[in-house]
Amino acid sequence: MEITTLQWGVTIAFILGLLAYDFIFHARKPHEPTIREAAVWSAVYVGIALAFGLVVLWLDGTTLMAEYYGGYITEKALSVDNLFVFLIIMGSFAVPRADQQKVLLFGIVFALVARTVFIFVGAAAINAFAWVFYLFGLILIFTAGNLIKGEMTENASHEADNVVVRLARKVVHTTDHYDGDKLFTVHHGKRALTPMLLVMIAIGGTDILFALDSIPAIFGLTQEPYIVFTATAFSLMGLRQLYFLIDGLLDRLIYLSWGLSVILAFIGVKLILHALHENTLPFINNGEHVAVVEIGIGTSLTVIVGVLVVTVLASLFSPKGRALRTIQKTQDLTERYLALPADAPAERRHEIADRLKDLQEHFPRISEKHKEELIGSRTRFRHMLETARGQHREFEETGRVVTPSPEVPGGAR
Repeated sequence: MEITTLQWGVTIAFILGLLAYDFIFHARKPHEPTIREAAVWSAVYVGIALAFGLVVLWLDGTTLMAEYYGGYITEKALSVDNLFVFLIIMGSFAVPRADQQKVLLFGIVFALVARTVFIFVGAAAINAFAWVFYLFGLILIFTAGNLIKGEMTENASHEADNVVVRLARKVVHTTDHYDGDKLFTVHHGKRALTPMLLVMIAIGGTDILFALDSIPAIFGLTQEPYIVFTATAFSLMGLRQLYFLIDGLLDRLIYLSWGLSVILAFIGVKLILHALHENTLPFINNGEHVAVVEIGIGTSLTVIVGVLVVTVLASLFSPKGRALRTIQKTQDLTERYLALPADAPAERRHEIADRLKDLQEHFPRISEKHKEELIGSRTRFRHMLETARGQHREFEETGRVVTPSPEVPGGAR
């Protein structure tokens, strides 16, 4: 079924309207969203994306609806993985929390533009050259292999200091400090770039690399440009709110890269099977199609959802996942106790201390390997925990706390 110009126009206008609303009412005024605000708006954007699938069903039928949902889920999963990199880039540039919204919105808009270009280039290439499916399939399998390699060697590189940023620092006058959310400022009497502009360059460069993975992935599920565009666009919507909602929780999905590698490899194989079915390359079966089994969209959607569910459950309930949760909760409660003011209510002190005591009963079950892997500095971690215990004993004996709290470092990752 051919998508009409009117449907394209209304859809693009709706997406641009969502972006404009997001900028005017949320990102324009620098602030750090609350958990409640982030949760509400994340749910709103996911709801809009799911409702749009019903619009596709109404206008274009069940096949395109299934392709849209499969593409949306895949792209959303890849976008969540991309948030890891955004977190590292933000941290390496020390972007103030209140200004991170604007950087993220820029990243989303840039990603949408970059991926739209890739979509139409990819669609044109597919229409002209059926062998492009081979290329897309190999790209995805190669990417899946790199994800597994990075997990096994722990050498996955997410450096924010890419070649574009290094070149900018060499040829353009830059500053090391922020001036609000300004992209340019005056430094030593000269106009200079601020780190805000550099972090946007880093995010933009990273978005282009992400597009090289995500666009072949969704073309493995559908060749309809409208579905590719809308699934990609709606997967990016709400990514800013999701960033603030799951900041600090992403690292609990310890097997996310493994799950994504399986999904990408699966779609890569699906693409190559489709390429063999549509084969025109003379050195493969004399340019004739190869009789292979093709994977339907229903099977694809089942595999994608199934792998993601298994990935999340394994991340949360595997021995390593349980160890990470115990360590993170212990660190969080330790920091909360050490941050209590001198006049904190006794009930609050006892509540935190009791929860810490319960968590410490789980520590003997954590292997030494997981402790070494998941605790950044065991010496600091142990010192903070012992200080919190000592302060609570002091409180129980004297009714007050005199021992000072140490500076709170990062303990578990």
